[in-house]
Amino acid sequence: MLILHWLGVGVYTLIVLIVMLKVLMDNRQPSKTMAWLLVLWFIPLLGIILYFFFGQNTRKEKMISQRSLDQLTKRAMLEFAEQRGLRIPENYRPLMALFKNQSMALPFKDNEVEIYTSGYEFFPSLLHEISKARDHIHIDIFIFADDALGNLIADALIDKAKEGVEVRVIYDDVACWKVKGRFYERMRDAGIDVHAFMPVKFPAFTSKVNYRNHRKLVIIDGKVGFIGGMNFATRYVKGTGKLAWRDTHLKVTGGAVYAIQRAFLVDWYFVDRTLVTDRKYYPELDMRISNDCLAQVVTSSPISPWPDIMQGYVRVLLEAKHYVYMESPYFLPTEPILFAMRTAALAGVDVRLMIPLKSDSRIVDRSSISYVMETLEAGVKVYLYKAGFNHSKLMVCDDNLCTCGSTNVDFRSFEHDFESNIFFYDRGMALRMKEVFLNDQANSLLIDEVREVEHQSFLSRLWESILRVVSPLM
Repeated sequence: MLILHWLGVGVYTLIVLIVMLKVLMDNRQPSKTMAWLLVLWFIPLLGIILYFFFGQNTRKEKMISQRSLDQLTKRAMLEFAEQRGLRIPENYRPLMALFKNQSMALPFKDNEVEIYTSGYEFFPSLLHEISKARDHIHIDIFIFADDALGNLIADALIDKAKEGVEVRVIYDDVACWKVKGRFYERMRDAGIDVHAFMPVKFPAFTSKVNYRNHRKLVIIDGKVGFIGGMNFATRYVKGTGKLAWRDTHLKVTGGAVYAIQRAFLVDWYFVDRTLVTDRKYYPELDMRISNDCLAQVVTSSPISPWPDIMQGYVRVLLEAKHYVYMESPYFLPTEPILFAMRTAALAGVDVRLMIPLKSDSRIVDRSSISYVMETLEAGVKVYLYKAGFNHSKLMVCDDNLCTCGSTNVDFRSFEHDFESNIFFYDRGMALRMKEVFLNDQANSLLIDEVREVEHQSFLSRLWESILRVVSPLM
């Protein structure tokens, strides 16, 4: 029995060492590598389980071949996109080239945008556009809840499917775990093509659980696109408990809808293995829209070679001349983002960060404190939104650039999730987004002193330090 005991200990130790070696060989950011090594060293059994489900690096995996991506782009969007008089602003040419070279994020001119800052504005507009659909409706959503609002949208889609409109829906499997299968089967029975994104089921319960589709995209007839931070759930009109939800979503008409469409069709190929490239999904643009509102739809994912959106944020921060205003529901920044924020603030740029006074996750609130302290020390102005849970994800810079989408300023969004943001290179659009930020700022508290944080008990500060070490894993 003693031999068996030591044999078991030896095998167990060998497995732990092999997993630790694999973590080292992944060549990730040192902070993330150290976090995993510490977890594996101090709680090896739990660490191995967590690593198996949440820690494996998929960035080098080719889940979509380059040939298929080329077909989806060249045989579709590039064939039909005609842009006369396209002018690229010189000061943002490198940033736009960065996005284009990494993920074929093409810039499109001639765009009109409506900004929604509550579900009371967004959902009636969405339902109105759905009611007008004549050819197809494409939906790529993180949460499609089985609640009053989710069923209202499902009913609208079912009605359109019965009229002969093509309806395709992608929802995230993990985010919708609590939704019963019959909710989606009702849509399938009506002729809607519904797919779960990377379904996680035994025995396929693997690291896929950690890589989720956080995008929120809707395309109607290839002419109208929606992109932003809102899911299909009543929390955006009723809140949760006493916590009202505040978010930002956009309706886009014009050239950028081509890019939103392509983002959806890439995801559709991912879940259905069908190359959808017909001309009808890229209809003639409305010639009545003629302006210099330039936009790029940028996607990022754990299977792309580089973290596109994070790199874009870093470049914006480091090249800002006057100000950068940012809103995020969670603040667990990667080291490049934290470095860029501190550098910009120390260089005299007016960097403002807005996060909720109370979010929907107490552990994330505690985890973010040490990061907030670092930004404050560098001169970043941090605002706590007090009029509910601000789930908005936006950034505006120097009255000339802004972005909005699904990307939070945290490790998960930048490194683990499939995200989408739209970047605008337009003074008018930037000023409108700046107004959104300033309106939210009026409902926020400026952290101008940190006495409460500084005088926390030793155990509280220790807990925050521990959470910071493992924050790259959240």
